[in-house]
Amino acid sequence: MENRILSIRGMTCAACAQRIERTVRKLTGISQANVNIASEKLFVEYDAAVLDLPSIKEAITKIGYEVVEKTDSQKVTIPIGGMTCAACAQRVEKAIKNLNGVESVSVNFATEKATVAYFPHTVRQPAIREAIEKAGYKALEINKTDAADEDRARKQKEIRTLWTKFTVSAVFSLPLLYIAMAPMIKVVKLPFPAGLDPMQFSLIYALAELLLVIPVIGVGYRFYTVGFKALIQRSPNMDSLIAIGTTAAVLYSLYNTFQIAGGNFAAVESLYFETAGVIITLILLGKSLEAVSKGRTNEAIKKLMGLAPKTAIILQDGVETEIPIEAVEVGDIIIVKPGAKIPVDGAVTDGHTAIDESMLTGESMPVDKKAGDAVYAASLNTTGTIQFRAEKVGGDTALAQIIKLVEDAQGSKAPIAAFADKVSGVFVPVVCLIALAAGIAWFIGTGGDLKFSLTIFISVLVIACPCALGLATPTAIMVGTGKGAENGILIKGGEALETAHKINTIVFDKTGTITEGKPAVTDVLTVQAMGADTLLQLTASAEKGSEHPLGQAIVAGAQDKGLELLRADSFLSLTGRGIEAQIGGRSVLAGNRKLMEERGISLSALEAESDRLAGEGKTPMYVAADGSLAGIVAVADVMKASSRAAIESLHKMGIEAAMITGDNKKTADAIAAQVGIDKVLAEVLPQDKSNEVKKLQSEGRTVAMVGDGINDAPALAQADIGIAIGSGTDVAMESADIVLMRSDLMDVPTAINLSKRTIRNIRQNLFWAFGYNVLGIPIAAGVLFLFGGPLLNPIFAAAAMSLSSVSVLTNALRLKRFKAAT
Repeated sequence: MENRILSIRGMTCAACAQRIERTVRKLTGISQANVNIASEKLFVEYDAAVLDLPSIKEAITKIGYEVVEKTDSQKVTIPIGGMTCAACAQRVEKAIKNLNGVESVSVNFATEKATVAYFPHTVRQPAIREAIEKAGYKALEINKTDAADEDRARKQKEIRTLWTKFTVSAVFSLPLLYIAMAPMIKVVKLPFPAGLDPMQFSLIYALAELLLVIPVIGVGYRFYTVGFKALIQRSPNMDSLIAIGTTAAVLYSLYNTFQIAGGNFAAVESLYFETAGVIITLILLGKSLEAVSKGRTNEAIKKLMGLAPKTAIILQDGVETEIPIEAVEVGDIIIVKPGAKIPVDGAVTDGHTAIDESMLTGESMPVDKKAGDAVYAASLNTTGTIQFRAEKVGGDTALAQIIKLVEDAQGSKAPIAAFADKVSGVFVPVVCLIALAAGIAWFIGTGGDLKFSLTIFISVLVIACPCALGLATPTAIMVGTGKGAENGILIKGGEALETAHKINTIVFDKTGTITEGKPAVTDVLTVQAMGADTLLQLTASAEKGSEHPLGQAIVAGAQDKGLELLRADSFLSLTGRGIEAQIGGRSVLAGNRKLMEERGISLSALEAESDRLAGEGKTPMYVAADGSLAGIVAVADVMKASSRAAIESLHKMGIEAAMITGDNKKTADAIAAQVGIDKVLAEVLPQDKSNEVKKLQSEGRTVAMVGDGINDAPALAQADIGIAIGSGTDVAMESADIVLMRSDLMDVPTAINLSKRTIRNIRQNLFWAFGYNVLGIPIAAGVLFLFGGPLLNPIFAAAAMSLSSVSVLTNALRLKRFKAAT
């Protein structure tokens, strides 16, 4: 299955998004198609063996929208020296085009620049420059234009265009409104040109209104081109509603203008030019405000995109050379000086420094780095100069993966949006029918009053707002996931965001999650005549081949004491129980009570000591030599500073905390008591962790699992929400729904709280969007007037409609004030 993100241009409301989704989903081979109207992107999954991308693009283009594929290509503008004629430009273009990995190239002789789109994993900029040089021309300094900058510039241009259109529209519609309304106001006599008096110069008055409304219709031409095209294709959208309503007003007014010209001067009271003009102006105002607000919903991802530096200093043959970031290759040695940003991911080869990784992890304290330590793109070097080897570049860096994860999350849909999507799909046709039915009913009920029924018809069309419905969910998800990323919490999708707010039980893995995962030897107790150092030496020699943290702690404890580790002739890891090894002809077993009982080894000699150690929260590891108990090596893990505070925060939220561990029950209970755990699941084998989660789910609980290791992956996948902590393995992070970039457990309540706040915000948005339409449409249809109340003027209907979308967006933006738990 192939996954693609396509930018869609030309959408104006939720009906457009629904139409694109329906069209794409009808194609054979499509697995999934989701349109996010707020980010103007289509997230599509399809079977490449059955369907190709051009077919998807063609289907979308056919229904009137522009498609821009999000590719991995980079775009650069290269100034070229030495071109003397158009033939030179053709030669340079041909030389670049012949390179494998070049997507497109355009050489402009007048500006002496080549614009090249290329795939950096296939061809590098030095190769493009070399091709230009080989063709006999000079490749000057490259100016890079990245996709984020292009997108930002496009959206800024779109906002400027909308404001310009609104300004032009307002300049003509305000005097139009004044001319239309001033003669009707009798309470105060407003200044009015005598030559435009509607009673004496009716035709001049009507023509003046017509002349003023034409420029307004001109700047709002897109409502008509898009709206009527959608109507003809039987997929009406918001533009269709505006187009039908204002066209009806203008045509009725033109009819009455001809009536005036024919001598029927009473028709001057039935002109609706100002209604059409003011409606278009108000809608343009709403669209302008909406575009500004929509831009702000995606600020978090724009910040992430802007974090990486544009250039890097690499060491080539002992010389420092500054090159564009996209020209960095895996294996390059990069120099980073104090105050500079790390350009790509890699490992330090020389030097020592402290690096501020807060922009990626949210961790405020700089992290010390020395040779061998990993460094990440966009983090800030604070103190020393370092050299590091580039290991991940371009789309493979941690920053690029985070951006992709956030983009994917913003493209997903929360189940809560399903009903709104269904309504959006049929909303506009239903509104058209209601407007038509209401207009006809009032026409009949008023004995043929066309003016009155037209007012009703236009008001119903104009007040309906599918945009508010369409924006209610995606805007909140965009702001919520973006805010999470700012706090080092990566939420993988709308479904995870929604499910997280229902969590009532959280299961924590013990080692590396509640504890630091860096245990140390605390006690060595012996039986037989064996000394403590001999027992520690023998146990450490057996554990030398183990990857378990407890085993590594024992090895470190022996090395700290200067004990020589003996060679193991054989080594066998017994999952969930311990290890078995042959050392100097002796058979050594080291592990938990379960292992000793399986091998029939009596523990009675150290039973009391074992209970005491376990009661202190230490893990007693039994050691047997040649079939007899030799002693206990006790190891204790240090609690994370944030563990207790995190559990307390969860309790305040009404969430029960459980701990799962392979430790014996007494040790587990002691650790649980220290941090305030409610439920202890002890002596659980790694392969059984997912079964324990399943048992909790069978009790009707909604369960989250927090872990960091490979053996946690099945449990993370089984849980309703899997939460992987940032110090964990790639496998754990792949299985998780939420990834915490830091190892701070306070991020768990923060993630749950963010989910609750986001879902509450979505519910508020949906309530407003549905409530506005459910109340507004009947009022516009004249229900209040029927019972002696006021009749809604179409101008006020347009104002209400414009503000409804803006109010939903403004409410979603309140999530930007969200603060992490402390």
